[in-house]
Amino acid sequence: MFEYDGRILRSLSHRASDDFEFVLQKGFLTRWVANGSFVSATEIELPELSEHLGCETIVEHQRLPFISYPYEWSFGMLKAAALLHLDLQMDALEHDVAFSDASAYNIQFDGSAPLFIDLLSLRPYRNGEYWLGYGQFCEQFLNPLLLRAYLGVPHNAWFRGSLEGIPAGELGRMLPARSRLSWRVLVHVIGPARMQAAALSNQGAVAKAEKRMTSRGLSKLGYLGIMEQLRNWIAKLTPRDVGQSTWGDYSETHTYGTEEMEAKKRFVAEFIERIGAKLVGDFGCNTGAFSELACRAGAERVIGFEYDRVALEKAYQRAVAGNLKITPLYLDAANPSPSQGWRQSERLGFEQRGTFDAILALAFEHHLAIGRNIPLPDVVAWLVCQAPRGVIEFVQKDDTTVKQMLALREDIFDAYSQDVFEQALANHARIEKAQKISREGRMLYWYERE
Repeated sequence: MFEYDGRILRSLSHRASDDFEFVLQKGFLTRWVANGSFVSATEIELPELSEHLGCETIVEHQRLPFISYPYEWSFGMLKAAALLHLDLQMDALEHDVAFSDASAYNIQFDGSAPLFIDLLSLRPYRNGEYWLGYGQFCEQFLNPLLLRAYLGVPHNAWFRGSLEGIPAGELGRMLPARSRLSWRVLVHVIGPARMQAAALSNQGAVAKAEKRMTSRGLSKLGYLGIMEQLRNWIAKLTPRDVGQSTWGDYSETHTYGTEEMEAKKRFVAEFIERIGAKLVGDFGCNTGAFSELACRAGAERVIGFEYDRVALEKAYQRAVAGNLKITPLYLDAANPSPSQGWRQSERLGFEQRGTFDAILALAFEHHLAIGRNIPLPDVVAWLVCQAPRGVIEFVQKDDTTVKQMLALREDIFDAYSQDVFEQALANHARIEKAQKISREGRMLYWYERE
């Protein structure tokens, strides 16, 4: 995969080209591309590039506005990605096509819809073969989902720190005893964990057992049966402890009056309509109400960012229900996703991915300035760097929300004020419009970067 003259291209070796042609001739991918579940791939002629790369074929893929990773997804997004992976594999197998892996990184999101992007994961099915990607699927899809469904622990931090997912042995040690009575847990978690442990203690015996097992082969019906069982299980999983949230109910319990909220909506809608933004970043998107407003006001796509996982899940469900081009992602703005993986370039950090035409930062800055002790001018500078224009809301220190944040801590924020905010914003951008939108003094600022 590489970028060439602004285009997203993939080079295929001779062997990969043969597999590519085999898969295309089966015809089933046309349906998946048409419904937006599989990345488009068009073979193109670039002789000078093919000769330089020494490749057989070059295909061009559609460009996605923003790349995300599984450790930034909500439970619902990871679940949707897992189900798409299984649905694709089962359909492919019916057409004598198998997947060489089952990586969660092969999925991206276009709006709220999962999209499979790795064309070369598909190859001809070999009669009697086992599902080679089974272990990877469990570690990168099933186990992270079970972590939340059974223990109420979000997968994000663990997955970010362990890019290959959650090993069965580590999850198995955490699961409560009662869950071990489930045959599904025994088969897909406890069993693999014991096999991993046995492999470490007696590699020779395990190798012999694997050789005996693979010599018998697996029927296509058995192959499909494993995936169908996993699909039925995953489809029923729900996140545990979803009620524990600081800001998940904010959209219903905020301090705005009806007229004040309408004034805020009008301000944001006017901004979106006038600038004609294609890609909007909504920082502190909460349950996605203003992300939706931005879409309906003309934004082509919105990437929402939220720290509260309950609110994030609600934002994703809002996007799905409305079929909106909104992708809500988990973000701790004080500690955003770094560049990591091989040579720190395999998974790019937040700062290296995409450029927004505009941002919204509504009821957001005080969570960094007050909640995380980041100097207000630094918060403003960071936000303005995200896009050449945007709307930032400033929340006064005597606002009810800020008072709640300061209730159990010392107020050391002498430099937190509207004057300091405005000066910081003026240092980096022109204030196009400012408006008070609440009785407690909340202000909206429309900025245009100089």
